[in-house]
Amino acid sequence: MFILKRVGCVGSIMVPQCTSLFVGNFSACHCLSSTKRHSPYSSVDIERYSSLVKAVMSSKVSSQTPENLQEEDEHIYGPVVKAQNPSSRSEVRVPKNLHPFLNCEETVETEEAESGPPARILLNRGKYRSPVPSVTRILQQTLSREQIFYLERWKRKMIAQLGEEGFQEYSQNLFRQGKLFHSTVEDTLISDATSMDKESSEKAEYQPDVQGYMESISHVLADVSAVRATESTVQHAELNYLGIMDCVARYRGVLCLIDWKTSEKPKPFLSNTFDNPIQVAAYAGALNSDGNYKYQVENGLIIVAYKDGSPAHAHQLSSELMLKYWSTWLLRLENFTEQSTSQASSSFVEKR
Repeated sequence: MFILKRVGCVGSIMVPQCTSLFVGNFSACHCLSSTKRHSPYSSVDIERYSSLVKAVMSSKVSSQTPENLQEEDEHIYGPVVKAQNPSSRSEVRVPKNLHPFLNCEETVETEEAESGPPARILLNRGKYRSPVPSVTRILQQTLSREQIFYLERWKRKMIAQLGEEGFQEYSQNLFRQGKLFHSTVEDTLISDATSMDKESSEKAEYQPDVQGYMESISHVLADVSAVRATESTVQHAELNYLGIMDCVARYRGVLCLIDWKTSEKPKPFLSNTFDNPIQVAAYAGALNSDGNYKYQVENGLIIVAYKDGSPAHAHQLSSELMLKYWSTWLLRLENFTEQSTSQASSSFVEKR
């Protein structure tokens, strides 16, 4: 037993001092004593390890040269592919026929839409199929290898989950819902264009299959005005293609060619819409050259609606973007023409 008198300081450690404790004995305290660490290599067989080092050092590694190493790498990994110099890389492909997007003889109309219902020019299918290819057909037959790969992978995945018959039923339901959605949007736009009371359409009840989609685009419809055309055929006589555009109207005051899309997954970015911008540019280019329409369209709009009613994404295509996708469309059109010519030549040779 000892009596504390005062607190002394040893280094940075505060310790109590007493008559029976000496500073010299403090360093022997168990709490500050450190046990000797043993090296993990202390149990290694030194003689055996040294013989291993000698065996490695006496091999032919030391006699290898950079040339030998390159030959060995090429044998194991294949030949080295060297990157091309920027000057030797292939240039970005441009269309052979840079057909103008706008009709130079027409001026871009800035006036409000004429009175009356929107235009709706039906496609004259006739008894036989039209020899003029559609925009959809051209895009489908000129998909890139990467697009085809992902499309086939998605199809195989869905068949694995639903089976062949289940996948067929799933595809038919998607087509039916999409068609019903487009017709409902068309009816809504026409009723808005002919009715002064726009609130009546906002309160309308829709069929259950499209109720969520219409709720999804409700905030977009509020910004759509001056509808010029709905579900109307456009044809480019010079470039020989046609299509049925969804809508031409003003969106927040800007005249746009509008394309309505449905999706089960969110598509918040324009890049998520795949070939849709090319399709919009193709329709607009055809409209601008079609004599049935007395105005020009420079801008586009892609609306992606969701069945669960979540707000649709509206992707605007400025006039600059439309020109970019128009150039891409001209390339796809050239590819389609080359494929058709090649197939016609092959079938002619087979008949001979």
